[in-house]
Amino acid sequence: MKQTDLRVGIIATGWIAEKAALTIQQLEGVTCQAVASRAIDRAQDFARKWGIPCAYGSYSELLDADDIDLVYIGTPHSHHFDVTMEAIEKGKPCLVEKAFMANHDQALQVVSAARAKKVFVAEAIWTRYQPVVQTIRDIISSGRLGELRLLTGSIGYSMGNKPRIMRADLCGGALLDLGVYGINFVRMFCDAKIEQIESQCMKSDTGMDLTNTISWRMEGGIMANIQSTACSVNDNQGTICGTEGYLIVDNINNPQTVRVYKRDRIFVEEIKVPQQITGYEYQFLACKEALAQGLTESPYMPLGETLYIMQLMDDLRFKWGVHYPMDRRSEK
Repeated sequence: MKQTDLRVGIIATGWIAEKAALTIQQLEGVTCQAVASRAIDRAQDFARKWGIPCAYGSYSELLDADDIDLVYIGTPHSHHFDVTMEAIEKGKPCLVEKAFMANHDQALQVVSAARAKKVFVAEAIWTRYQPVVQTIRDIISSGRLGELRLLTGSIGYSMGNKPRIMRADLCGGALLDLGVYGINFVRMFCDAKIEQIESQCMKSDTGMDLTNTISWRMEGGIMANIQSTACSVNDNQGTICGTEGYLIVDNINNPQTVRVYKRDRIFVEEIKVPQQITGYEYQFLACKEALAQGLTESPYMPLGETLYIMQLMDDLRFKWGVHYPMDRRSEK
């Protein structure tokens, strides 16, 4: 480990933490210094597997460590709030997995605390940090597509009866787990004011949204259609359509290919992204850059945008009658 390495401490040992560890293991300038679990044996097993020097049997122990520059919080989003608030209180910069929090109320408390303490916090919605985002923005701003009129984003996986989808106490449903990608896909490329929202969802027996469709009418004559599902396979494609052409993104949560067309569906070009480690590397590098510059949030995913999207998702859930134990009573 070099002195200039960003030293990351990973909170949790699930599959998303595994992906983070795999990424950091192969990433120059970033080192995984520690891992914490609520069970010391799980932390030790994880540390041995990924060559991590320190393993802790509680989150607090990792947050008390002096050799951690960034805490990556990879617990289910139902469990983000307490550990993030503790990290902020202890002055530890945080990269928090999506969805950022269970609801807007929690997100606002976290952001307010971080801003008051001047502690760096960012949401780890990995697509936001990938270079392909700027590539697509450049295509749009060049005028090649003409004036934007329609954006679509679909994402879905056949996930069975996983507890994190079916249980309210784990903030279940497709929206926070998957639909957040569709919402971010549209917002990354068109932040026009939303004038009207229509939506529908199909719920599980446990009251969680399994499939949802969302339609936005925005200023400037722009429409957006977003779908997410946790109970069927989906092509995960996104489209951005203008008066002169359109483009297709092959996978809205980790784009690999962008295909550009002009009028009459005439193919223009295909753009492939550079080879990745996993796609997670860009968010860690963005955090390293932000911390080196003394920033308290990332320009790739501003906290104001995180709050805006959390509020959108709250409004959708409450309309559908999808509630979590941590939602305020007044919102039910």
